[in-house]
Parts: sequence; C-alpha cells; structure tokens
Amino acid sequence: MEPVLVVGASVGGATAADTLARAGVPVVMLERDTSYVKPCGGAVPPVAFTEFDLPETLISRKVHHALVHSPSERVVEIEVAGVHRSDQDYIAMCCREEFDCYIRQRAVQHGATLIEGQLIDLAFDKEGVTVTYRERFGGARQELRAVAVIGADGAYSTTAKLLGLPNLPRCIAIQQRIRLPASKMARWEDTADLYLGPEVSPDLYAWAFPKSDHVAVGIGTGPSHSKRARELLANLKRRISRDLEGGEVILEEAHALPMEPREHMAFERAMLIGDAAGLVVHTSGEGIYWAMKSGKMAAETLIASLPDASLAALRRYERRWWKTYGTMYRFLVWLQKWGYGNARQMEVFTDMCRNLDVQRLTFESYMHKSMTPVPWLAQLRMTADIIAAQVRHYLPRRRTGQPAVA
Repeated sequence: MEPVLVVGASVGGATAADTLARAGVPVVMLERDTSYVKPCGGAVPPVAFTEFDLPETLISRKVHHALVHSPSERVVEIEVAGVHRSDQDYIAMCCREEFDCYIRQRAVQHGATLIEGQLIDLAFDKEGVTVTYRERFGGARQELRAVAVIGADGAYSTTAKLLGLPNLPRCIAIQQRIRLPASKMARWEDTADLYLGPEVSPDLYAWAFPKSDHVAVGIGTGPSHSKRARELLANLKRRISRDLEGGEVILEEAHALPMEPREHMAFERAMLIGDAAGLVVHTSGEGIYWAMKSGKMAAETLIASLPDASLAALRRYERRWWKTYGTMYRFLVWLQKWGYGNARQMEVFTDMCRNLDVQRLTFESYMHKSMTPVPWLAQLRMTADIIAAQVRHYLPRRRTGQPAVA
C-alpha cells in the first residue's frame, strides 16, 4: 500500500504519523525545516502525558498557581486544582524544541519516514495523490505517491491552500524568552501570570510563563491589532519591569494562530488537523493538545478505513471531533468575545476568576479536556457573582454628596 503523507512534523503531524506507524500503516512526514522551533507559550495539560505516553522529563516546570492581572492591576490568585484533587493538578510548561523533537523522533523509531522539504503541489486522482515537493537541501523537485494526505502544516497551511480553501482569520503572538538572575527567577518558581488590558492586548491577553531557566513573556492579539504587536509587548515589559530587572533576552519569536475552526476538516483523500484546521481554543490560544488529539483522531480514521480514503470515509473524523468537542469550542468562542471585549469587561472577567466554582471547573476541564457538568448550586453562585460584577463595573458610581445617576 502507498504511504499516507503527513505534511508537517510538529506535535500534531508527528502524533498522527506515530499513530499510523504503530498500526503498521506506511507513513511519510514532510517537514519544511526540522530545526525550526515554533514560538509558543508551551503550556500543556497533564492529561497529554498520560494519553500520549509522554515522559515527564519533557516538562520544564510544573506550575501550581496562576495570577490574573486586571487592566487596573487588581490581582486574582488561583490555585491550579480541579473539582477532584489529584497529583495531576498542575500546568506543564514545556519547551517546544524538546517536546516536538521527542514526538517526531518517536514516530521515526516506530517506522515513519521523515523528509525535509517544502510541499509544492497535490494532484488527486481515483487511485491516490501525487505529491510534489522541493528538497530542503539541494532544492531538487521530487514526487511521491500517497494514498491520503494529512495537513498538519500550521496556520498558513499549504495543504489547505492546495485544497482550494480560504485563509482563516489569524491572531498574532509575539514573545521573548528572558533569562533572569536567580533572585528574580524565584518569583516565577511555581506561578504563571496572565495580564489583561488594552495596552497589552485589546482583544486577548498577555502572559509570563516560567520555564526551567527563563521566563517566556508575550502577548496575543487579533487581526485588527496585529501591526501593534511589538508595541503591545513593550507595554507588557514596562508593566512588569520590576519582575524582569536584570533579565537578558535570549530569544524573540512570533507566530500566527487561527481564530476560528474551518467549516470542514475532511475531504477526498485529505484531512486537516491542528492549526491547519483552526483547532485553537479562543480564550487561551491553546493548541498543543488539540493538534495532538486531532492528529490521533485523523490517523485512527485512516487506520479504520484504508484503503478507502473517500470523502464519506474521512468525514467520520470530522463528525467524531465535533460530537466530542463541539459544545466546548462554541462555549469558548463565546467566552473570548464576552471576556475580552473591552477594559471594563476584562475587569468583569477578572472578578469572575475570583469565584471558586469557576476556578475549579475551569481547571477540571483544562486538565481533563472535557466539559465538566456544573451543579445547579454552583451555577447560581457563578451567575450571581457575574451579574454583581457587571453591575459594579458598568453602572455609574455615585459621587459623594451627589445623587446617583439614573
């Protein structure tokens, strides 16, 4: 049987290739440049390490606390803990140069073929796909035949373009890795920070995530503010300058993230996963787990259906994905628009984060990747707190000695 081609060998593509190789399906990974390190905050839920059989040696730091900073610098301290406490209550901070490389090499060890080259063309016919690519070293044009293609080539997916699909709206993330003196690094031993405010991100958020020997400091912003990305990052660094004193910038990196999922992710002899399919969650910009999960699902669909790679067969992947995660994605799309709409709403969002039910349910869902049922009493408490916060931040405040404004 001709191989499956996986375009892109980052976390999603490598997971898809590894799943196929373990099942005995021939697979080729086509990666433009294996030395490229995707810019990323690197937060990974602990469930990924058990679900995808990853060693904890890939974890640069385990974070058990988070701080949310409102636009007015009101701070909410949050313990990273779900509804049911366990030793898996943490956020794993990883460096992509180590994380991606491990999964890619594991796929090769299990039988996947790795080619460094740039995809140029895909020609589909009744028997399969003719793939044209250019070798990274030497630049020679080459062809190979594949039974099907999995596009795991990011927000600017060449696979999607060759399938005739439009570009997705994209946000921009830019961050710097800053090595700090030991006295300053102690501040970040066990804490990840989120910063809200129009001066650091008008429509998303900014962050400071600790790694073993440095802090990743960055911002994310939507398409309408992408030209201001460097300005927003500079504003963030000024805002937290005391915590960064004596720091040395060791790397600056930027990348694009899709802002919405594609209408379809499965086609005749082709599927899209991860960023190429737009599978990034809105409130956090999280994409690592979703790339791996969609890669595994797409590969499992092929394992079950090959040699049939028809549209009808591959759409099972799409239907399974949205049946499992559709409710969660729709909720998070709404939450991003509701929580980051303006400075006042960011203050409301910060107040919402004070609610213990919100904290526990959020991390339960994050760490286990499922929509956690909300008890009716918790719903009432959360609703009451949110309404109170809306009133507090939107109704005019009464001035001393003057009547309230109607």
